[in-house]
Amino acid sequence: MAEKSNTKSFILRVDADTMNAIEAWAADEFRSTNGQLQWIITEALRKEKRLPKKKKE
Repeated sequence: MAEKSNTKSFILRVDADTMNAIEAWAADEFRSTNGQLQWIITEALRKEKRLPKKKKE
């Protein structure tokens, strides 16, 4: 049986210049654009100490 994903999808509107910069940054880091956006968001949350604490299993 497949494991249920905790990933949520949403639509994001970004101006063309910002999207071009994100796509170029992603290419420089060998990531997909989606992967780069996930990394940017995670890093911003980590920097501000807003990531939820991980549960011990």
